[in-house]
Amino acid sequence: MSVAETLQQQAEAFRVRYQAVHQQIARVIVGHDDIIHGVLTCLFVGGHCLLEGVPGLGKTLLIRTLAQTLNLQFNRIQFTPDLMPADILGTNMVMETPEGKRVFEFQPGPVFTQICLADEINRATPKTQSALLETMQESTVTLGGKRYDLAQPFFVMATQNPIEQEGTYPLPEAQVDRFFFKLLVGYSSREELSEIVHRTTRGVNVCPERVMDGPEILRWQQLVREVVLAQHVQDYIVRLTLATHPGGDYAQPVTNQYLRWGASPRGAQTLALAAKVRALLEGRYNVSFEDVRRVFLPALRHRVILNFEAEAESMDTDQVLLEILAAVTEKGDAAPAPRTGAEAESAARHA
Repeated sequence: MSVAETLQQQAEAFRVRYQAVHQQIARVIVGHDDIIHGVLTCLFVGGHCLLEGVPGLGKTLLIRTLAQTLNLQFNRIQFTPDLMPADILGTNMVMETPEGKRVFEFQPGPVFTQICLADEINRATPKTQSALLETMQESTVTLGGKRYDLAQPFFVMATQNPIEQEGTYPLPEAQVDRFFFKLLVGYSSREELSEIVHRTTRGVNVCPERVMDGPEILRWQQLVREVVLAQHVQDYIVRLTLATHPGGDYAQPVTNQYLRWGASPRGAQTLALAAKVRALLEGRYNVSFEDVRRVFLPALRHRVILNFEAEAESMDTDQVLLEILAAVTEKGDAAPAPRTGAEAESAARHA
């Protein structure tokens, strides 16, 4: 069997197993295909996911259903203003030994799991939110000078409500950047809402089957990283990321006009890994430009910050990013275009 045939078989096997998980989730969740694909993309690259939407759209149900589909440990943390870091990470407690001595013993918190649902994450104070920084970046917890490793694979799946401001605290940029995708959960269509009512008001409970475990997920995560990313496609990803940096050499006019900060290197890494998952789902072992474009918004919408002018003109992040995506061409051989006087002045202000 040739190398090409082997790679094709691996891609097909991944697609079959991916669809198996998707089908079990779809038994419970009606519609929201893009959101399900986004969550599963995070799963198969080892990234964390932030779901934003108004109450009652099924964000928490989606994550709970995913946990039921996977043979992984699952804990849910309900974030509230009085939640403390120790309530998440755990604490050292004084315990008495059989010999009568008192010693400190570490009692793990609910973050010691494999799927951690941070429900309504923006209801906790910044001090408590920051307790997840180390776990999301390094999959470890450090307490009392001792470092504890979390079981692998490890995912943080968080939800937040964008419209309720009283009693909420915006997530720090350092934490938002650690989420692989930010997915915006919208309303259901007429047909989907009818199906939701049909399923939920007749006493029918559907329990998804467990179809995948941790070791298999880790194998697929490794396969994703082996997908070929050609140099010209990688350069396209790099230029897209640089195009979000106001005042930079590759900044577009819309960038300098509406953005205060651009995407971090994590943005480029996210584009590359998410595009690799899309390539495998299309039965290919190499990334295309279209794969990159399809994951552009969820990968970068939480990694750029609008300026006051954008807010005054009611521009949202997705609008700005779509204009950047349309402006950056696939061919990047030419040098950056010279700036106009206004663009040069804007770049100087950012510098």
